[in-house]
This record gives sequence, C-alpha cells and structure tokens, in this order.
Amino acid sequence: MIARLNFTPLSPQEYLEWEPTQDVKYAFVDGEVFAMTGGTIPRNQIALNLAAALKAHLRGKGCLVVMADVKVEISHHGPYHYPDVMVSCDGRDRDAIKLIRHPSLIVEVLSPSTADYDRGDKFTHYRQISALQEYVLVSADSISVDRYRRISSRRWDLQTYIAAETLDLTSVGWQAPIEALYEDVRFTQAVEEG
Repeated sequence: MIARLNFTPLSPQEYLEWEPTQDVKYAFVDGEVFAMTGGTIPRNQIALNLAAALKAHLRGKGCLVVMADVKVEISHHGPYHYPDVMVSCDGRDRDAIKLIRHPSLIVEVLSPSTADYDRGDKFTHYRQISALQEYVLVSADSISVDRYRRISSRRWDLQTYIAAETLDLTSVGWQAPIEALYEDVRFTQAVEEG
C-alpha cells in the first residue's frame, strides 16, 4: 500500500540521502515520495514462496534474488520503486548494497489499493529498464498470474496463468505449478482477528 506525503519535491540525490534516515521505506517518482505501508499475510506468503523457490533454483548461478526491502532504480534520475521480488543476474548488480539497476525479472503481488498503479504507471516505469525481460503480477485474492515478457524494446507479450497451469519464467529458466506460489496462502479468514 502506498500513502502519499505532501512536502517540497526532492531531487533524486536528496531522496537517496534522505530516505535511509527514515523509519519506513519510500518510493520516489517525479520528485515526490510515497510511504510504503504494510501489506497482508497472503501477499507476504506469495512473495516469500516465489523468492524462496527462485533462490533455490538460482543458487550458484551468480544471480541476486531480493525482496521488498530492496529498491530498483529506473534511471539515475528516478523513479525508485520497491518491487515485491526481483532477480538480477547482471554482474553490475553483483556487489549492490542499496539498490538494483539491472534486474531481469520483477514481480509485484497485487493488492486492491495498488493493482491499477502496478499495471499502469509502475509498468511504464519498469519498461524503461533495458535489462528487464519479465514483469510478473500475482493476484493475492485468487490463483491468477499475469506474466509480461519482453519481445522487443517496445513490445511485450502477456500470458495469463490460472490454477492447474505451469508458470514459465524464461528470464531465469524456471517453471513450476502456479499453486507453488500460493502454498499456505489463505484467501479469506472466517473470523476477523482482534
């Protein structure tokens, strides 16, 4: 979930210096910062399931698999976002400490409040990353995944996966039943927790 802050616009350098001093993470777009607020247990489980599977698959192959606490830099001028899961096999990111610049795979787990932004403006930003080969949107409300795969610099192919299908992430050479992403995920809770 993203909550917008209202104050004087920042330069990219000001943002990169200011954000580490804050108690929460902030995305940065066009001089504005947006607080990254908490998610849900299903969203967290989905991201963790996928990150763990990718980490095991890519072990020893020189790739970084990172989760929501690592930002991606679209360009030196921003924007900066915090994807739910990201993979970079680019040697230029191998020693990265604070941000990734050359991811081949970015995954966002959708929430009702961010789904339109993740499909729209955020995907527009991510498409500017020349190394990006796949962008994956995972529903947290039902078993459904949209995978965008780069065909050329300006063309992307959309493949939608539903229950009982095998998700194919060609950017990292990984395939698995889509249900693997949803292991231990409960979509609804019978009783509200207090």
